[in-house]
Amino acid sequence: MNMLEVWLIILVACVVVELFTMGLTTIWFGCGAAVAAVLSIFMPQALIPQILAFTIVSILVLLTVRPIAVKYFNRDRARTNIESMIGKQGIVISEIDNLQGCGQISIGGIEWSARSVRQEQTIPVGSVVIIRAVDGVKLLVELEQS
Repeated sequence: MNMLEVWLIILVACVVVELFTMGLTTIWFGCGAAVAAVLSIFMPQALIPQILAFTIVSILVLLTVRPIAVKYFNRDRARTNIESMIGKQGIVISEIDNLQGCGQISIGGIEWSARSVRQEQTIPVGSVVIIRAVDGVKLLVELEQS
């Protein structure tokens, strides 16, 4: 097997992995492999320059193109599941007391375990709260300011 075939296999593997993950993780190395493959056509016995080209091109493309791609890739992604709760309002249905480790809120008729973002704060039943974060399966809330 010559180096052209090796670089083409690496290129195809990187593209296939990228197609399945869509995480912008291997495409940069695919670019490096493509350049190394072209170099191997003109310099078939020069392994060190091919490896250097692969490494340098992969790093350069990663550092220059990735920030731009990440900025525009999936920018309209809708938040799903629990992360979509952040910023919503809820009503306290069971007093929130971090010291006792208890408290529940209701959001849209669904009950959730909740804790106050302020450790010393107890939040009484009937209070309106804002979800600020998620910790495991518990919502971290604070009193809504009137």
